[in-house]
Amino acid sequence: MKQTGGYAENPNDEEVVAGIRLLAETEGIFAETAGGTTVAAAKRLVEGGRIKANESLVLCITGHGLKTQEAVSGKCGEPRVIKPSLREFQALVETNKEKKLWQSM
Repeated sequence: MKQTGGYAENPNDEEVVAGIRLLAETEGIFAETAGGTTVAAAKRLVEGGRIKANESLVLCITGHGLKTQEAVSGKCGEPRVIKPSLREFQALVETNKEKKLWQSM
């Protein structure tokens, strides 16, 4: 890394959970802790000016959050359990949209 002029960061646990949450809320990806670490480190590098804020960036997120559920347990709200049907999923999405609309008013 030093030979090529690269940089690294070491985000803390809170930043990793925030990275997991950001991926879930913006991209619909439930990442494991490695994905949260990738996002949190990239965020630090942008904030530190190592990566330009307007620059395109690709982050590889390869593991799903079911592997490390304990990392977000109690930190990102409680999971909602639904039956495995499109109708129940759509109802949950609509309910969440309505809640967000009322909360923003």
